[in-house]
Amino acid sequence: MIDTQYNIETPEGIELILRPAGPVVRSLAFLVDLGIRAVLIIAASIAMSFAGNFGTGVMLIVFFTLEWFYPVLFEVFWNGKTPGKMMLGIRVVSDNGTPVSWGASLVRNLLRTVDFLPFIYLGAFISMVVNQNFRRIGDLTAKTIVIYEQHQLKKPGIPQAIPVPLPFPLRPEDQKAIINFSERCDSFSKSRADELASKLSPLFPHQTEDPVLEIHKYANGLLRHK
Repeated sequence: MIDTQYNIETPEGIELILRPAGPVVRSLAFLVDLGIRAVLIIAASIAMSFAGNFGTGVMLIVFFTLEWFYPVLFEVFWNGKTPGKMMLGIRVVSDNGTPVSWGASLVRNLLRTVDFLPFIYLGAFISMVVNQNFRRIGDLTAKTIVIYEQHQLKKPGIPQAIPVPLPFPLRPEDQKAIINFSERCDSFSKSRADELASKLSPLFPHQTEDPVLEIHKYANGLLRHK
């Protein structure tokens, strides 16, 4: 993979690009939510400690609700985000990009028991590591994916360069790839951009020391004639 992306094409032909969240950021979000649940359980335990058997019954209900429905309620009513996920800038969506449903959220959270096995969520960690979109067993079963929150970005532009026509005709999809590379070039490291641009060396009629700049020239040339 060039980078970690999850691409979805809608029925209308619109391509959505999502960034899956990896094990580290998801673990941190889980620890935040675990801490919140622990504080609530301790507070409820202190409040119910003087109520005898009734207090014990209430505590069992509180513990059950927080353990199994805390994530579900937040994910459904808070746009796929628990407090921990919101703090880390991630959220849960269906694998088609739509908001997570009641059924999907229930399934993915009930299967945390399976993900916990054999101990301390080792199963979930292994599943995320071997899956290119970092999906644990619960995500695979519920058809969900945890992604980074999408922020409104300015419309990508192509760096200014002297427009140069292509040395030979290319298919429309290849022309689009050149333009997309120039638009996204700022999001790559310099070494990655050079590596990708060098793969297009057949386009260069002569030896060049800056393949990225050459691609920008071709991209400007393509847009000039659109």
